[in-house]
Amino acid sequence: MSKSKNKLFTVVYELAQEGGYVAYAPGLPGCNTQGDTIEKAEKNITEAIELYLQEIADTKEVEQSKCSPLIGSVLVHA
Repeated sequence: MSKSKNKLFTVVYELAQEGGYVAYAPGLPGCNTQGDTIEKAEKNITEAIELYLQEIADTKEVEQSKCSPLIGSVLVHA
């Protein structure tokens, strides 16, 4: 029996122009999805990350960097 372990991933949610939300995991290139609501986008990105990690394990690709991207804000005088 294999042990599964929980991993925490940074996820970014953005409003989509056509409505709903786009969600992506910056630490996993190409791992993105969308949903009509933030809850649906969260459910979809969770599934996308699980599938992404399974594909990496199946193809023996190198696991993602141990560093998560840093996300911050800046104040701009405009």
